[in-house]
Amino acid sequence: MTSKSFEVPSIGCAGCVQAIKMELEDLAGVQAVSGDVPSKTIQIDFDAPASWDAIVQALKGIDYPPASA
Repeated sequence: MTSKSFEVPSIGCAGCVQAIKMELEDLAGVQAVSGDVPSKTIQIDFDAPASWDAIVQALKGIDYPPASA
């Protein structure tokens, strides 16, 4: 399993984190998603078939791109 923590600068509230969680939890292979509003970070655990590229594309699709992408 791969675990990744990353910043999403456009997070502004708990609703933003919830939208990200709902989007990423729909990807096959995603095991867990959590977020922290004050630090604007998301933590994700995933296995194949999920990939970092697929996660980034999903986040870009809902206007929450990671800072490192």
